[in-house]
Amino acid sequence: MAISELQIALIGAGAVGVAMVWGYNVWQDRQYRKTAERIFNGEQGDALPVAAPELPRAVDDERREPHLDAGPDAVAQGDDDPYPTAAVDLETDEAQAASASASAPPLPEDSADEIADCVLRLTASEAIAAPVVLAMQNAWAGALGKPLHWLARNDDEAWRQLDAQDAERYRDWAVALQLVDRRGAVSAEELTSFFDGAQQIAQHMGAALDLPVFDETLLHAARLDEFCAGVDIQFVLHVVEATGGVFAGTKLRGVAEAAGLVLEADGVFRARDEAGGELFTVANLGNEPLAADTLAALSTHGLTLSLDVPRVADGVAAFGRMLAMARQLTTALGGVLVDAQRAPLSQAMIDAIGAKTAELQQTMRDAGIEPGSVRALRLFS
Repeated sequence: MAISELQIALIGAGAVGVAMVWGYNVWQDRQYRKTAERIFNGEQGDALPVAAPELPRAVDDERREPHLDAGPDAVAQGDDDPYPTAAVDLETDEAQAASASASAPPLPEDSADEIADCVLRLTASEAIAAPVVLAMQNAWAGALGKPLHWLARNDDEAWRQLDAQDAERYRDWAVALQLVDRRGAVSAEELTSFFDGAQQIAQHMGAALDLPVFDETLLHAARLDEFCAGVDIQFVLHVVEATGGVFAGTKLRGVAEAAGLVLEADGVFRARDEAGGELFTVANLGNEPLAADTLAALSTHGLTLSLDVPRVADGVAAFGRMLAMARQLTTALGGVLVDAQRAPLSQAMIDAIGAKTAELQQTMRDAGIEPGSVRALRLFS
């Protein structure tokens, strides 16, 4: 059948359309690839290998300028930008920020840490009562899966961490959202809720608020989580009955307490250093926790000794003490010392554990996370 000129034209137009769609898809795919390469191959900063860690800068080192009450001279932003930036006098703003930073006392590391937290600061036009601020944050803080701390101060006072009973009024405020713990990194949804909630409170206060760049904060959290996962090791030893029998709980308690361990409320014996920090634990190998009122009647097939490497200040010394405790238990109870796979613990394995503990803790120190410090205890909780 003959093809008319109109049909030929329609076929040609269709072919051109298909080619355009294909070409757009190819271009879009290349754009995605370039973006991914920028993020993972250096333009956004190197990832955090355990062997050579380099933590990204603190998330509040580089912040956007205040954008509340921007006025008519504000830089035009797209409607989809939730955190627009106002045009400001950079020299004046930087001078004011430097002056405020120099005069303000440092924030306490146990509640507002430059690596572990995203810290936002607000300066109210006049003193605001703490219950008002805490009531406003209740609308969104409950949806966050990470610890949130509010701090405040007046004039030359030190920062105070607020609680529900605080009824004072303050002008200077800080709120810190922890970015990482053993459950993972903060999510984009949680960070968005945090930023939006803080903005609402700042507007109510008439306060200046500096926000860090959202994507950089989220990337910092992801890299910090990746780093922590790479050094988060717990070494475990077991003392089991040599003939397959059971140990008597009364004898266990005597040996543990003679070595300075204390049976704590969570059902484990715990060795602590002079500052009260945990060194290692001794627990029942079975499911039943150790309890003072039932220990005399307890019969167990074995005990588990655990060393939590990131949470101990001197891991090598703590491992040495844990090993000595394991050997005391082995002798006193007539047991056998085995590793996590229930293989007899060799000297080569002991040396390897000691060396690995030292390596992991040095990796943490190189990245600015001192093992056993407040920062480490928060990140590895």
